[in-house]
Amino acid sequence: MSDNQGELRYTEDHEWVQPGAGESGDAVRVGITGYAQEQLGDIVFVDLPESGQFFAAGEVFGEIESTKSVSELFMPVSGEVVVVNDAAGESPELLNSDPFGEGWLIEIAVDAEQGLPDLLTEQAYQGFIAG
Repeated sequence: MSDNQGELRYTEDHEWVQPGAGESGDAVRVGITGYAQEQLGDIVFVDLPESGQFFAAGEVFGEIESTKSVSELFMPVSGEVVVVNDAAGESPELLNSDPFGEGWLIEIAVDAEQGLPDLLTEQAYQGFIAG
């Protein structure tokens, strides 16, 4: 797990968002949670967007295929994809082995007008998955 996990925010779609994680420090990094990868099982394929694509919060930006199912990935914030983790596409098992580290998915330049929505804290997310 990343040393910065305390800074993470979460969505009810089981994705994490890490502000200030981009190379320039002004992007947010997005990945799936440990809970999500456990529920999916062995991840065998990841379909990610290309850099330069813009998505509104809530839009589907990709898919994850596991031995159990295919799941859509939902954009947690509005913005432009600025970096795609090619390693996750080439080695989708990274999402199982290191979902908070090397298994991140994309970095997004957040739409300044939209900003960061109210995402869940670690404690709130744990409460959400506990039911």
